[in-house]
Amino acid sequence: MTYVIAEPCVDLKDKACIEECPVDCIYEGERMLYIQPDECVDCGACEPVCPVEAIYYEDDVPSQWKPYTEANVAFFAEIGSPGGASKVGKIDKDHPIVAALPPQEHDEA
Repeated sequence: MTYVIAEPCVDLKDKACIEECPVDCIYEGERMLYIQPDECVDCGACEPVCPVEAIYYEDDVPSQWKPYTEANVAFFAEIGSPGGASKVGKIDKDHPIVAALPPQEHDEA
């Protein structure tokens, strides 16, 4: 099991979760962040710091966002497990369900 980032992250990418992650497993895509499931150690440090509650334990992902569980896995199909997001930097792609979304509006904090 692992943590999953869902739709509320699209076009926000707050990155507070990246700062909290002790194993550097949260990668930046074009429009949202993704958790590499093989690198995640299930510590949960990322979940409480997300300002839009986009991060869920895999078993707790709300039904409307269940496709994001597979999206987080499929995002890494080509790159595998690089062993740390900081050395990879931003990846200029997104999973197709994210890429197909219209621009998301977020309230300014």
